[in-house]
Amino acid sequence: MKDTANKPVRIIVFAKAPQPGFAKTRLIAALGAEGAAALAKRMLLHTLHEAIAAKIGIVELCATPYIDEAAWQVVAPPLGVEISDQGEGDLGTRLALATERSLIRGESVLLVGTDCVEMSADLLREASRNLFEHDAVIHCTIDGGYALLGLRKFNSILFHNISWSSDAVASTTLSRIGQLGWSVHVGQMLHDVDEPQDLKYLPERWRMHVEA
Repeated sequence: MKDTANKPVRIIVFAKAPQPGFAKTRLIAALGAEGAAALAKRMLLHTLHEAIAAKIGIVELCATPYIDEAAWQVVAPPLGVEISDQGEGDLGTRLALATERSLIRGESVLLVGTDCVEMSADLLREASRNLFEHDAVIHCTIDGGYALLGLRKFNSILFHNISWSSDAVASTTLSRIGQLGWSVHVGQMLHDVDEPQDLKYLPERWRMHVEA
C-alpha cells in the first residue's frame, strides 16, 4: 500500500446556489426556471447527504456565490459540512484552488459536482479506497465530462486550458494524467443530468415530481 494511504480524505462538492435562472439553466426549457432550481436543490442535498453517509472524511461545500449571500437562503447545508467560497476565475481556476489548498494540508481530495444522481456513499467509499493505490481516480460521464476526480497529488495542468463545456474534458484530463506519469483508476461510467434528454437518468421517484 502507498505511504499516502493514511492521508485524511476531503470530499469537495462544487455547487451553484439553486436559484431560478442561475442553476440548471439548460433545463429551464423543459422544467421552467423554478422547476430547474428545485431539481438543482434536490441534487445538491442528495450529493451532500451521500458524501456525509460515506463517512470517509471531511465534507466541504465549495459554493458560488459564497454561502452567506442571499442566494443561498433557499437551502441549508446539512450540519457538519464545511463551507468555502469557489472564488473568481473559470471553473478550472476554481477547482485548482480548492484542490491545492487541501493537498497542501496533507489531505487527499475527491472533487464532485451535483449533476450526477448516481453519486452515492458506496461509490465515494470505493473511490477513496482506489485512491489509496493510485495517484488519481476518475469517474467519467457519458457526455465526455467527469462526475468525480480524486487526487493525492497536485498539478495545475489538470485544470488549466480545458474547454469545460466540451465533450473532451475527461479525455483531456486523462491524457494529462498520463503525461505526468501518474497512476490512475478509471471507475464506472456515470450520467450527468444537464440537458432535457438527461432527465431519463433521474430515479423514478424523482421523475414523478419533476415531470408533474
